Amino acid sequence: MGMKYYLGFDAGTQSVKVAVYDENMEEIVMATAKTTLSYPQPGWVQMDIDEYYRLIKQCMRVCSDGMKEKGISPSGVRAIMGDGIICGIACIDEDGHALTPYINYLDSRTAEDVSQLKEQHLDIWARETGNAEPNVMFPAMFARWFLQNVPDVREKGVKFVHNCPYILLHLAGLSGNDAFIDWGTMSGWGLGYDVVNKCWSEEQLRILGIPRSYMPRIVKPWDIIGHLCEADAAETGFPAGIPICAGAGDTMESMMGSGILEAGRAVDVAGTCAMFCAATDGIIPELSAPGTGLVFNSGTLPGTYFYWGMVRTGGLALRWFKDNIARKADDDAYYGEMDDLARRHPAGCGGAMFIPYLTGGNGDYPNVRGTFTGLTLDDDQGALWRCVLEGIGYDYMEVTDRYRSAGIDLTQLTITEGGSRDRLWNQIKADMLDTRVVTLKVAGGAVPTNCLVAAFAAGDVTDLKTALQQQLAVREEFVPCRDHTALYRNQYERRKGLLEALNNIKNL
Repeated sequence: MGMKYYLGFDAGTQSVKVAVYDENMEEIVMATAKTTLSYPQPGWVQMDIDEYYRLIKQCMRVCSDGMKEKGISPSGVRAIMGDGIICGIACIDEDGHALTPYINYLDSRTAEDVSQLKEQHLDIWARETGNAEPNVMFPAMFARWFLQNVPDVREKGVKFVHNCPYILLHLAGLSGNDAFIDWGTMSGWGLGYDVVNKCWSEEQLRILGIPRSYMPRIVKPWDIIGHLCEADAAETGFPAGIPICAGAGDTMESMMGSGILEAGRAVDVAGTCAMFCAATDGIIPELSAPGTGLVFNSGTLPGTYFYWGMVRTGGLALRWFKDNIARKADDDAYYGEMDDLARRHPAGCGGAMFIPYLTGGNGDYPNVRGTFTGLTLDDDQGALWRCVLEGIGYDYMEVTDRYRSAGIDLTQLTITEGGSRDRLWNQIKADMLDTRVVTLKVAGGAVPTNCLVAAFAAGDVTDLKTALQQQLAVREEFVPCRDHTALYRNQYERRKGLLEALNNIKNL
């Protein structure tokens, strides 16, 4: 019997990635494509969910052609598995067609509704979901907005879906009523479910005003929901009939692929939304209290849970600076050139800072927007770039303090996704967070993990956890510089006063 292959994809915020791995988890072919974000009003960020479907098929075609060029038949692919954004949804009709834009975690249009729900001070949220308060990035809030503002949702809508299940649904040629969600991505809703029993909460949905009929069925990530349909087989170059797994959340797959399989370990998912995750055995009341700013989710594997704090425009701020300020939109290699410029400037940039709230403030500072401050005539593009990297790091420091106060050990942080390739940023994080930072040799994050899950679904891997642990060879480590750590701590305290002042400007 010939070599076995598995197709995995990641449907992220700024791009999609499709890759085929062999049974030894070696990448055979890979393709990427950039997505489009639109900003119709201040605080609104939306996308076309059908663009995700088109781009995945486009990248699949590149991969099938690439396999043929290498003399490998696409018929050797045993299963398809994907992941997508956990905080983002659209509504579909009975034919599976989108009735709404795709709204994700970058959007703030639900801020007023969130504020009103918070005033009810309901304890059911923390008790059942581990999330003490509503949040503008929760899909539950998007669903309420759709129901209140889009007549087609009330008249024709049948299900709310995330971007990954939407893609898989269509690849399998299923209808809207067949919509599904895996048990980890379910917890990405933030509200409306029971995280331990992995089911929708009838009481929470009643409070939210979301009819139960709109909620997709809950499945396991490795469940086979269908097979590649004839039309998409012809378009992508892969044979019809390939089993399609139910998919998973991007954060859950990145966590799992980084070896965060047990409580007490942490990972930085350094993507568009910079997410700092720590695994636990379950809900920790101290971290599931109002005002922490943390989100609680269940993982892909049974019995796994984690908290995460985030900078919504973490990776997006980097792209914004390169594309709009440095004006190098078509030159991804320019990140490295900016790092070289930034190394000419000392840690802390002499007191200059960047506030990364480009899509609006959060937590205790809802009125703050993105800004540079403390610049002098000595500062250049390299200084500004270092300020951007450090500006995201200061928000990481806040999350780190919360974890450590709850007794979570953070002596090592694994960094994955695109940001893991930036050595300067990795060292800055080690210094700012006062912890050993490591990156992995298999740094593809979610996609190779998806291929392992696909192998498990196909019956070619019998112990998924063991297979994951075999992928954890360290590529590089970064040790904190104590002098820099002390400097950043002083800057962090000064930054608090700056944020308070900026937050109060609205009231002047």
